[in-house]
Amino acid sequence: MPATALTELDREITLPAAGVWGTKSRKDALARLTAMGLPNHRDEYWKYTRPETLTSATPTPAAIFDGNDEAPMFDAIDCLQITFIDGVFDADASDDLEMAGVSIERLATAMENDIHWAKDLYGTLETNGQNPVQRPLAALNSATATDGVVIHATGQAAKPVLIRYLHQNETSDAVLHHVIKLDDGAALTVLETGPAAARLNKVMEVDQGNEARFNHVCTQGRDHARRAVTHIFARLATESRFKSFTLTANGVLTRNECIIEITGDDAFAHVAGAALGDGDFHHDDTVFITHDAVNCESRQVFKKVLRNGATGVFQGKILVQPDAQKTDGYQISQALLLDDDSQFLAKPELEIYADDVACSHGSTTGAIDETALFYLRSRGVEKDEAQDLLVLSFLAEAIGEIEDEVLADEIQSRLESWLKRHSS
Repeated sequence: MPATALTELDREITLPAAGVWGTKSRKDALARLTAMGLPNHRDEYWKYTRPETLTSATPTPAAIFDGNDEAPMFDAIDCLQITFIDGVFDADASDDLEMAGVSIERLATAMENDIHWAKDLYGTLETNGQNPVQRPLAALNSATATDGVVIHATGQAAKPVLIRYLHQNETSDAVLHHVIKLDDGAALTVLETGPAAARLNKVMEVDQGNEARFNHVCTQGRDHARRAVTHIFARLATESRFKSFTLTANGVLTRNECIIEITGDDAFAHVAGAALGDGDFHHDDTVFITHDAVNCESRQVFKKVLRNGATGVFQGKILVQPDAQKTDGYQISQALLLDDDSQFLAKPELEIYADDVACSHGSTTGAIDETALFYLRSRGVEKDEAQDLLVLSFLAEAIGEIEDEVLADEIQSRLESWLKRHSS
């Protein structure tokens, strides 16, 4: 990747205060960033998405959305809630961080300690994820993240952990970094919701032990003018299970990256997403899954519904290393264009060095099925309602990747609400 010199942004970077190991980790990340440079539009993995507003020294202001027409996401689910307002932890709006099966701390607190389990993980998976594709904004995050949570799951978590992000300042610039460790046999569900800030740079590092189970569901908020780049770096040990689903509705610019290393035999990783865009909307899913163990499975399922000039991007890769025999890799990316002005840009990739594998990928772009639409209308269904039903049917495969039926039902309900608000 051609390096872009750190100019204006470089002069603005100040590393947050931390203890001995935290300071070293931040300096190492800044050195990685300086060596690789910021992304630009000529870089291979940024040719579909312009990074300028994600790398500028100051964020573009984003109007704050009221959102009082709907209850907060996951409000009816019994969770341990952690709240960040414009990237700042809010203790008053958060629950007590004590819960059976896990230990939870703020990143800022953990970094003050000279000895902490997060010392061996913070920035480690992000560093691994820089090869073979450089990810400068993740290195920028590791260098400058002001807060986040560190979660150590030692057993079965008593209930899900909900991280709620609130946006209250039109020029807020949030940089958050979460570190999650699951011991052998541990299980944890993490939910995330909300717009977070005018501009968000977020990294989540997830290290899973043998037979550990991690479920993740994220909904990105309705503040339309927001901009965000998010990263998930995960490492899976033997027989571990990783599932992640992200719903994006609105947002002028969103790039979600997911980088997974499967290092233990008989593990599986499922990554899915649904995006709905209307008008000035650019949404980019970039996924890279490396198989480096025997008899493992991965799935990438991404669906986008675009209208009024919205743009969707998918860049997904499955890399199968020579010893990763009996790999089962599946990748599908599809877009439903509700008009002639929208576009979907896809770059699916397979790179395979083992001979006993079953890998496939597919990508399609199309309009509403006129035959199906006619069928519904001939039975008395109004045009807008019929179109919404077909859209929901199109998104069903991605929603089906959510393991918990209660969470899947809530996602389905929010999709229906979005479609009703945006009906012509």
